[in-house]
Amino acid sequence: MECVILAAGEGKRMRPLTASRPKVMLPVAGRPMLEHLIVSARDAGIKDFILVVGYKEQDIRDYFKDGGRFGVKIRYAVQRKQSGTANALLCTENLLKGPFMLLNGDMILDSSDILAFSKSSVPCVGTVESSHPQDFGVLDVDGAKVLSIVEKPKEPKSNLVNAGIYLFDIGIFAILKSLSLSERGEYELPDALMQYAEKGMLSHFTLSSWFDIGEPWNLLDANEKMTKAIFAKTAGGDGVTSANASDFIRGTIEDGVYIHGNVILGEGSVIKSGTYIEGDCIIGKDCDIGPHAYIRGCTSVGDNCHIGHSVEIKNSIVMKGTKIPHFNYVGDSVIGSGCNFGAGTKVANLRHDRRDIRCDGRDTKRRKFGAVIGDDVQFGINCSVNAGSWIGSRVKAAPNSYLSGKINDDTVLGR
Repeated sequence: MECVILAAGEGKRMRPLTASRPKVMLPVAGRPMLEHLIVSARDAGIKDFILVVGYKEQDIRDYFKDGGRFGVKIRYAVQRKQSGTANALLCTENLLKGPFMLLNGDMILDSSDILAFSKSSVPCVGTVESSHPQDFGVLDVDGAKVLSIVEKPKEPKSNLVNAGIYLFDIGIFAILKSLSLSERGEYELPDALMQYAEKGMLSHFTLSSWFDIGEPWNLLDANEKMTKAIFAKTAGGDGVTSANASDFIRGTIEDGVYIHGNVILGEGSVIKSGTYIEGDCIIGKDCDIGPHAYIRGCTSVGDNCHIGHSVEIKNSIVMKGTKIPHFNYVGDSVIGSGCNFGAGTKVANLRHDRRDIRCDGRDTKRRKFGAVIGDDVQFGINCSVNAGSWIGSRVKAAPNSYLSGKINDDTVLGR
């Protein structure tokens, strides 16, 4: 079976992180989220992929190429204008000749679910039970048959939502060509699903595990899931041991480093004496960690980063080339590439009233969340970043600045 993955969108809700990269290339457990999806589908037996690309498509092409290093074959279809998911799928019409699987590119799936789903009848939509169905397309079903799908209803009829995984045959393309523009000015795949549902042809299959990555803070949940999954796949599920350390530790760990958990350490990276790692941590290539750093939770550090003396990083994603060099605290945050933290700069992650944190006017549904910080942000010494802050790319903050709420790209604070 062939698999189409929709990867053309920018992901505007993921800004500022997507200003310089496609959404599907955002890192989860040290790899682009799209890589995790392709690997899961490959492990379910799928070897032929078509990636629908558009926004910053060259980043995707340069990374995945023809798929050879992942043990799969990859072809590309281009959506020149982002005109909706139905239009994106229509771009693949001339590349498909039989039944195929369709996946949204911004989610994490288990290979076991993909394998089980692939055996469903066509057409079929994958579903999951959600605690907040109003954020998704909600299905009304009768047994395995789908009666209707309503996008983001104020009063959902059920908690069963569209998971963004489908089985179609080439008959879908005739339906796609018949669609009209939606209220959002796009050609929407759910409208095609409704045509199947109205004819009593659409079935659904409930998945056991699913992570939708629609907001920056969702990256933290996905990062935790995939980091733990990587170590669980080791022999016996024992994580990093003396027997398999060479598979995970490719850099240098000095004497006096304390590790209570599992670590992946990239080539050329050094963890210096006095550093304490608690939890599961992934550190990229050519990183300089410590001395006396404290890294905890499921933290992922990209290539060429510096986490320095007396720095604490908790449950965060730090992208490549970022420097957090001394006396800093960063909690439950997503930090873009090329940032620099002045000495003493700290990112808070908790409200005094312990309520869930809002970011850019949106409920993160997290009691602990620090900030989403774009690329190339420069903090002077002793800056304070409030919990729930949204900091755009290339922001410059003078020493002792207080940053809270939404701060747009290229803002200069406290000149």
